[in-house]
Amino acid sequence: MEYKKVIIGGEEFMIPKLATVGNSVLIIGIVAVALIWSSFYSVGPDEVGVILRFGKYVRTTESGLHMKLPFGVEQVKKPKIRKRFTQEFGFRTLKAGVQSTITKSGYGNESLMLTGDLNSAVVTWIVQYQIKDPMDFLFNVRKVEGTIRDISEVAMRQTVGDRSVDEILTFGRGEINQEVQVIMQEILDSYGLGVQIVLVNLQDVDPPPSVKPAFDEVNAATQDMDRLIQEARREFNESVPRAKGRAEQQVRQAEAYAVERINLAEGEASRFISLHNEYRKAKRVTKRRMYLETLAEVLPKIANKWIIEGGDSGILKLLDLNMKKGVK
Repeated sequence: MEYKKVIIGGEEFMIPKLATVGNSVLIIGIVAVALIWSSFYSVGPDEVGVILRFGKYVRTTESGLHMKLPFGVEQVKKPKIRKRFTQEFGFRTLKAGVQSTITKSGYGNESLMLTGDLNSAVVTWIVQYQIKDPMDFLFNVRKVEGTIRDISEVAMRQTVGDRSVDEILTFGRGEINQEVQVIMQEILDSYGLGVQIVLVNLQDVDPPPSVKPAFDEVNAATQDMDRLIQEARREFNESVPRAKGRAEQQVRQAEAYAVERINLAEGEASRFISLHNEYRKAKRVTKRRMYLETLAEVLPKIANKWIIEGGDSGILKLLDLNMKKGVK
């Protein structure tokens, strides 16, 4: 069967060559099908429909089934405004999943950067963005993805070049993410790209392979230093309060002992003064009482006691003073 080409509304159709009698009916049927086919279009739930009439924007439609002028008079573009697009720098994901497979081979021109302290670093990161204005996204810039990649690389190199390699590897990662995101958004808005940067996230920051062993040793030494500093601070925080507590306790004990000694001395002085006053009033009686009180205090402390008369002092030579018996 032979076919011939028919152009309707800028679209080509191949129709079979039939007898002259049936040509009109067949052409009418084809035109009707083409009319219906080119008059309806559907927009997905994460898309918007941007309608162009002869290449000029006329309206925007939401998700669902819609109509447009057929035969190429109106064309529809469907940017995904609710999708989050991701661009990878310094690496590519070969297989996504629970255990993703990535490769960094061949992307050194993106990841190798010079830091602010004139060291080299291999930086990998991702950028996620969404379309916030479909019109700007479609018509203001011709190569949107390439423009975003170039702007992201410029912003990252500028930010990394303002910081030391230690800052990039350790505590400065969050600040770098935020600063790159701000710089990118400012440049994209100035271009009228219609894109919103959602996330900038550093993945890995490593030294170049040629100096990585030495860098790892320095990093290990730095970690050991930080660990020792933390241990010393912990010991300081434990020892100083304990020492202060002991010192405070000793001070309190010394103060209590001083008060006790002062009170005791004052009591002894008062007792002595009272005793002296009594002694002055009755010297013989007071002297006798003091003698008896002293004996009452001393005698209970003596284990063996001998009571003799005053005239028989010579008998002491015959006594065994070391014998362990009762009172003699």
